Amino acid sequence: MRVLKVATCSLNQWAMDFDNNMGNIKESIRRAKAASATIRLGPELEITGYGCEDHFLEQDTITHAWECLTELVAGDWTDEILCSFGMPVSRGAEVYNCQVLCLNRKIVLIRPKMWLANGGGCAELRWFTAWKQTEPRLDDFLLPSDVAEAISQPTAPFGYAYIQFLDTAVAAEICMELFSPVQVHPELALNGVEVFMNASGSIHLKQKKDRRLRLITTAMSARGGVYMYSNHLGCDGSRVYYDGCSCIVANGDVVAHAQQFSLKDVDMAIAQVDLDKVTNLRLSNSSYREQASCKKKVPSIFIPYKLCHSFKLQNSVSTPIKVESVCGEEEIAMGAACWLWNYLRRSGASGFLLPLSGGVASSSVAAIVGCMCQLVVKEIANGDEQVKADAMRIGHYNDGQFPTDSKELAKRIFYTIYMGSCEGGSSSRVVAEQIGSWHVDIAINGVVSALLSLFRTLIPGKKATNIEIQKISSRTKMMVAFMLASLLPCAHHNSGFYLVLSSTTADEGLCGNHTKYGCSSGDINPIGSINMQDLRAFLKWAAANLGYSSLANIEDTTIDSLERMETGMTDEELSTYGRLRKTLRCGPVSMFEDLCDKWGAKLSPTEIAKKVKLFFKCYSISRHKMTILTPSYLMETHSSDDNRFDQRQILYNPEWSHQFRKIDRLVQQQLNGDGEALATSNIVNS
Repeated sequence: MRVLKVATCSLNQWAMDFDNNMGNIKESIRRAKAASATIRLGPELEITGYGCEDHFLEQDTITHAWECLTELVAGDWTDEILCSFGMPVSRGAEVYNCQVLCLNRKIVLIRPKMWLANGGGCAELRWFTAWKQTEPRLDDFLLPSDVAEAISQPTAPFGYAYIQFLDTAVAAEICMELFSPVQVHPELALNGVEVFMNASGSIHLKQKKDRRLRLITTAMSARGGVYMYSNHLGCDGSRVYYDGCSCIVANGDVVAHAQQFSLKDVDMAIAQVDLDKVTNLRLSNSSYREQASCKKKVPSIFIPYKLCHSFKLQNSVSTPIKVESVCGEEEIAMGAACWLWNYLRRSGASGFLLPLSGGVASSSVAAIVGCMCQLVVKEIANGDEQVKADAMRIGHYNDGQFPTDSKELAKRIFYTIYMGSCEGGSSSRVVAEQIGSWHVDIAINGVVSALLSLFRTLIPGKKATNIEIQKISSRTKMMVAFMLASLLPCAHHNSGFYLVLSSTTADEGLCGNHTKYGCSSGDINPIGSINMQDLRAFLKWAAANLGYSSLANIEDTTIDSLERMETGMTDEELSTYGRLRKTLRCGPVSMFEDLCDKWGAKLSPTEIAKKVKLFFKCYSISRHKMTILTPSYLMETHSSDDNRFDQRQILYNPEWSHQFRKIDRLVQQQLNGDGEALATSNIVNS
């Protein structure tokens, strides 16, 4: 029996913070060695952090990465353990996203990524070159002179290859290479590789964990092998949350799995596997044997070293575990809460300030902050000293005190303000009381009246419309919110500042149903990629699972303004438009055809055409508003954030004359009874 102990980890890295990142890397190696593991895998680009973006184009970033790697290799960190480190590597004018495999103070292989992630929050083609080769080959990479001198090694193998040890074969498959149409691991498996190491930078999206795990387990069930998956954890400084889920899969069975939503800096998944079972599975598959006999040869590097050890009763082989799925509402709560905490603790702020109207959107944000406070208290109770230290610093705890109650913590770091009518203020006060925030009602009528008086002085005889008054009120709320975010800490004898939370939804961003530079503005927004329909379901879940019962009343009684807006587009319709436009890349004509298939039983083609035209006109007219949306947490692919995830023109012709004429022709065909063209198109699109 060939028994192998392996360790993979989820690390809470911070882009460009090399000291923080090195501390987490070293801690993961300590834990792997303490568990007697002989392989340690870390996430993609773990030394620099994945979210460095255009910093990857700076030579300094690559130089600092080499400095950190030198410290790891020259020291005793890789003694008797194969470590895979993620970092950028430049070669001439090319910059590669690489895994650097090290063992016993030597660089064994520099493995460049072959298929780069582009889209869905990733833009690797902007910074990196994909490793392309017509024939499999390994190059001799000349190490930087100071690195070569420090580790007494002038060159290292560079390229696509696997490592052949005395008792097993190991190879890397980097992040997107698992998700691409032509994957890397099948070819490696046919060449005899038994252990696959996937260093990933995979962001959290709803239900993505299940898809990711399904890919890994299916691959190992079919081909046999041990698959190690490592991912980042937390917010590394951008609009996304990396959801950990580092895992180890043996022959299709999950034998170790780290947390998906965690406030930890280091989270390990460690397992002991029997590699003879991999051999047995492959030998029992005749098609596998036949394909292996005529495989395409992949270069290999021979290392005369053993990674496995003999079986001992006191160290049994890890058994399969069940990984539970998480509902979408819980993903909203936990993902956004973890993202907010990581942002808060690294920003230097003393807390959050939220304009709380008592409606669905702002109440959802309040519930997410409440969930964050619950998570912090739970992690402290579980003994996480880093979370405890951060909470004591942010909450200004003294004399050894620390948070033990989520509502008490919320009172220190979460401030809610109601600015509006007395009727609406009652629901916001109840929500604030249940969550525990410091809450105040503010009358802004005097400020709005003063601005209207100024307007009447400048333009006598002109009366402001209701819409104009609403916009003045909205922008007044924005100014008051930022003013209080700056001044309230001083009033409470605290240092620092508060981050203003926005509660603009994906629907409002998409159709422009918000005031530019109004109360939709903020420092960050945890729900900017989530639609109103999902938030209503989230409030119902939060009322039952977070202990905030008042949220159920908001869900049952509140009819959001989107349902009453002049355009007549409902939450459900906007959600559908958003997904078709962004996720399925539909223009006006494709959207009309798709909706005829979806809504044809209840609406006529004429009615559907009218709705599609209305949406695209509203979207076009309001597109400029999307360029200044508050930075939002991305957890849905249909985000309308122009700055990162939805890069399109600002100025549109809202008439869409060519597209709308084609829709009119398709409608006329239906009215004339000639629906064959449309029906055929629907079949193709469905």
